[in-house]
Amino acid sequence: MSEAYPPPPDGEAIRSGRRPRPRGLALVLPFAATSLLAGMLVLLLMALTACRGPRPDGTAGPGAGPPPSTGARSAAPGATTARVHGTPAPSVSGTSGRSPAQACPPGTVVVADAAALAAALARARPGDSISLKDGVYAGRFAATAPGTAAKPVHLCGGPGAVLDGGGTGHGYALHLEGADHWRLTGFTVRNAQKGVMLDRTSHAVLTGLTVEHIGDEAIHLRAGSTDNVVQHSTVRDTGLRRAKFGEGVYIGTATSNWCDVTACEPDRSDRNVIRGNRISAVTAEPVDVKEGTTGGIVEGNTFDGAAMTGSYADSWVDVKGNGWLIKGNTGRHSRGDGFQTHRVADGWGDRNVFTGNTAAVDGPGWGFHLAPVAGNVVACDNTVTGAAKGLANTGCRRTW
Repeated sequence: MSEAYPPPPDGEAIRSGRRPRPRGLALVLPFAATSLLAGMLVLLLMALTACRGPRPDGTAGPGAGPPPSTGARSAAPGATTARVHGTPAPSVSGTSGRSPAQACPPGTVVVADAAALAAALARARPGDSISLKDGVYAGRFAATAPGTAAKPVHLCGGPGAVLDGGGTGHGYALHLEGADHWRLTGFTVRNAQKGVMLDRTSHAVLTGLTVEHIGDEAIHLRAGSTDNVVQHSTVRDTGLRRAKFGEGVYIGTATSNWCDVTACEPDRSDRNVIRGNRISAVTAEPVDVKEGTTGGIVEGNTFDGAAMTGSYADSWVDVKGNGWLIKGNTGRHSRGDGFQTHRVADGWGDRNVFTGNTAAVDGPGWGFHLAPVAGNVVACDNTVTGAAKGLANTGCRRTW
C-alpha cells in the first residue's frame, strides 16, 4: 500500500526564498491548510481500514483481497481414493476411523436375551438401532429386512455381547440375506460353522467385531454382495471343523459352486473393502478373493499365518478376481508366499495391484507370486524379508 504524505508546512515557502504572501491571504491560508490536512488524514484512515482485510462480521473490507480458500481437500484424511486400472475405489462412509461406540446411535430397541434379539431382527425397519446388552445370545440369527442409505439399520454391542452359534459343526451364527444398509458393530460372534455370512447384501458395514472359534471361514461375502466394508475387526481361530475351509475373510464363490449360488454365473460380489483388520490363527488364507469378483480393496490389515496348514493355504492373500488393490498390509509367518494371484477361470486373476505392503514371509516362497503375471502389478514400494525366493516372480514396477 502507498503511503500519503502531508503537504509541506506554510513556512517552507519562506525558506525557499519565495516572497511573503500578502496579509489578507495570511489570514485565510492557515484555515485552508488545516482543512486540507484534515482531509488527507481522513483518506489515510480509510486506506488503513481497507487494508485490514475481513471485518469482525466476516465480510471483506473495501479493497481487501480475496479470503483464504475454505474448500474441502480432495480427500479427507484416511479416505480411500485409489483407482486400479480405471476402476473407482468403493465409496465408504459412516464409520471409518471411528470407535464402535462412536459408530452406534442410541438404541431404539435394547435386547438382553436370544428371544428378544431374534424378534428385534425380524421386526427391524430402516433407522432402527438394536442395542445388545452384555451376555451370551445362544442360537443362530438372521436378518432379511433392508435399511436405506439415509436410514441404515444398526446392530451394536460391546465385546461382552456374544452371539454363540452352538457348535462349529453347523450353521451361521449371523446371516444377512438381502439386508442392505446394515451396520454391525462391536460385538462378538463365535462357535458356529460360519461366523458372519452375507448373501445378496450390499452397503453393509462390519466394524469392530470379534469373530472367533469358527468351524470354517469367519466372514463370507457372497451371492452378489457388493459395496460392503469389513473393518477394524479381529478374526481368529477358524478352520476348527475343516482346516482347508478356515479362511478369515472370504469374498465371492469358487467356480465349483457357481451353479449352486449364482445360477452358474460368476459371483459378482464386487467393490468390497477389507480394511484395518487383525487376522490370526486361521488355518487357510486370511483373505481369499474368488474368481468372479472385481474392483475391491484389501488395505491396512495385519496377518499372522502361523496356523495355516496344508497345501491349500500358502499365502495371506490369494486373489483370483480382477482389478483388486492390495495396499498397505502387514504379514508375517507364511508356509509359502506372502501374496498370490491365481487364474482358475478364464479371464480372471488379472489387473490386480500390490503396493505398499510389508511381508515378513519367513518361508520358502516369494513375497509376491503371480500365477500368471498377466496384467498384475507388484509395485517397488513393497517390503519383503525372509522370503527364500525373493521379492516376486516378476520385476517390480514404479508406475502402472
